[in-house]
Amino acid sequence: MAWEDVLAYDDQCFPAPREEFLRTWCHQSGHQAIAYQEDGILRGYGVLRPCRVGYKIGPLFADTPEVAEIIFLALKAIPTAENTIYLDVPEPNQAAITLATKYSLQVVFETARMYTGQAPSIALDKIYGVTSFELG
Repeated sequence: MAWEDVLAYDDQCFPAPREEFLRTWCHQSGHQAIAYQEDGILRGYGVLRPCRVGYKIGPLFADTPEVAEIIFLALKAIPTAENTIYLDVPEPNQAAITLATKYSLQVVFETARMYTGQAPSIALDKIYGVTSFELG
């Protein structure tokens, strides 16, 4: 899969180009990235990273709930021990909330995405997990 495909997919879900950030994020020590392709077309990707306690998945971007679930389960299976998995789910994507609920993720805290001016045009229906609530 071409790196340009990942960048083009990410552009649908994040309001600004972030090539250098993504390259570092996906290749950071301890991070694991997984992409899902269908007929040679990128349909989603996700990254798992270690936290002080457990692991966090983010971003988790996918065309459909089914693709999101495939990527989520693949990332969730990477840790070798029973560990807590965190996923920062955007409330406007009901399918993302359904996925989190299906796998017994519990609400720990909530945040609000707020903008001055008009909100950017991004594909919220493809965002199943934000990269990091600190970064979006």
